[in-house]
Amino acid sequence: MRPSERFRVRIDLIRDESGAALIMVVGIGMVLLLMVATAMSFSISGVVKAGTDQNWNGAMSAAYAGVAEYESRLANNNAYVQYGNSASTFSTGSTVSLPSGTLTNPAFGVGTAGSWATVAGSGGGASFRYEVDNSQYSSSGTLRIRATGRVGSTTRSIVANLKQQGFIDFLYFTDYEIQDPDQSGASVTQCVKYGWAGRPLPGSSTDCSDIAFGGGDTINGPVHSNDTMRICDATFSGMVTSANPGTGLLYLKKDSNGNTCSGQSIPFGVTYSPVVGMPSTNSQMKKETRTDLSTDVPLPGCLYTGPTSIVFNSGGTMTVRSPWSKFTNVIGDPVTSGVNMPAKCGTVGTATGSLGSSAGATIPVLPNNLVYIQNVPSGTSDPNGWPTSGSSSYPSGYTSSTCGSGNGIGFPMANEVVSSIPTSYGCRNGDVFVKGTLHGAMTVASENFVYVTGDVLYSDTSSDILGLVGQNAVWVWNPVNGSNADLLANNRTINAAILSVTHTFQVQNYDRGGEQGTLTVNGAIAQKFRGIVHSGSNGYVKAYSYDQRFKYIAPPKFLSPVATTYGVSVLVEVASAFTTAGAALP
Repeated sequence: MRPSERFRVRIDLIRDESGAALIMVVGIGMVLLLMVATAMSFSISGVVKAGTDQNWNGAMSAAYAGVAEYESRLANNNAYVQYGNSASTFSTGSTVSLPSGTLTNPAFGVGTAGSWATVAGSGGGASFRYEVDNSQYSSSGTLRIRATGRVGSTTRSIVANLKQQGFIDFLYFTDYEIQDPDQSGASVTQCVKYGWAGRPLPGSSTDCSDIAFGGGDTINGPVHSNDTMRICDATFSGMVTSANPGTGLLYLKKDSNGNTCSGQSIPFGVTYSPVVGMPSTNSQMKKETRTDLSTDVPLPGCLYTGPTSIVFNSGGTMTVRSPWSKFTNVIGDPVTSGVNMPAKCGTVGTATGSLGSSAGATIPVLPNNLVYIQNVPSGTSDPNGWPTSGSSSYPSGYTSSTCGSGNGIGFPMANEVVSSIPTSYGCRNGDVFVKGTLHGAMTVASENFVYVTGDVLYSDTSSDILGLVGQNAVWVWNPVNGSNADLLANNRTINAAILSVTHTFQVQNYDRGGEQGTLTVNGAIAQKFRGIVHSGSNGYVKAYSYDQRFKYIAPPKFLSPVATTYGVSVLVEVASAFTTAGAALP
């Protein structure tokens, strides 16, 4: 091959290789470009996703902040349950209105023109709204709130049930771990103080009648005492708390006489929890029978005067006997006039089928409401008042001898021996005597004593609910004769939330009548002073179980502690209620 041909071939080869190289370079460049583009795309989408996640989580945090802010308003003002925005569909069926003046709240906004409240510390980047449903508040003590949080372009909503925290959070609550001084005769000055605050010990010169858990007691539920408990042979299956601020063991392994004892079964131990303040009176419950408070009391209950018996009938009715009652609803405070609602509360008077007749009046159980039994007012300034002397000072059929031998509605029973008629069964006392099978939801409150005269049961344990509130003692009726023999069959079952505001829950004649079997309580018990249920070879063994529904609901218009707080009993996320612009979503 000539040199010129060899040169031409080399040039052709170079041209061929350069073309291949160019293709390779272009190809690699395209791959790199795609990789860079993909990386940039992934990076940008990651930034968008991260921002979306932040907004998503932030909106939920803002919704939670709304619930917490509403709780704080309730804590500072119990009357705040009346406020809300009636234009909200969530508040349908509720009685709410917007607060004004210094109470104006931007969180009650609705619609695109409505306001939002800013989450504190968010620099304006997070906000919330909430809507209130108080339609179940009077019947169960439960409020519902729907809170919507907003961050960026994201909104999220939650619904929370808020329940008053109070006595029914415990199966067994006691203020002082001593017997009621009215019964023991102990010095009020020296004894009505907490054990951890210096109350005299048993065996000292001052006997304060301390009471211990023991004798095979079984307590199946949460327990709290503001005092230092004495625990011997007893079994607790739930949390046990005490306001004893000390360190180490917060209860005493001692019996009522101060002797060291054993046999305690407290799986979770006794832990500290602050004092729960007892109210001084249940008189505010009487307000629920007034007809002139349409905003605060939209559905008044029934007021009965003087000794009153209530027998619950399983079909959803109750038979009420109340001879001293003149008006079953009232107006004003002090009371200025009275109103009667016969179909609801029964007809007053002594005609057959009326409240004053021997058989009483049978009426439907008040749905989600209460009855209040007051002492007989003296004089005529109160429409339910009766003179204290003269021919007009008694209901029809009553005489001074009637009131000298009992209360006129069957107490004391035949052959029953009592130490004092006026004290136990006073003719003008606001005592209520309760038994039977309840079908419904109701609370029974008295200005004086509550006597549980037989089993108190539920027709339907999933829906029926009862509250028993005595200003003074709540007695498990246990009549005895002159030989100290029991006049009733043994064993007693009570399904209810029980509260004695200023005294005690106790077995009447606990130290007489012999062994009575088992006192079964399914519900909750709260009292100022410990009540004696068993003494020596007399009385009942305790079998107390907590009604788990009390974690979420309360008996209608049940009494709350002095300082009322609210806790979230149920919380769930729901579909967003509003867009970020504020428009309502379906």
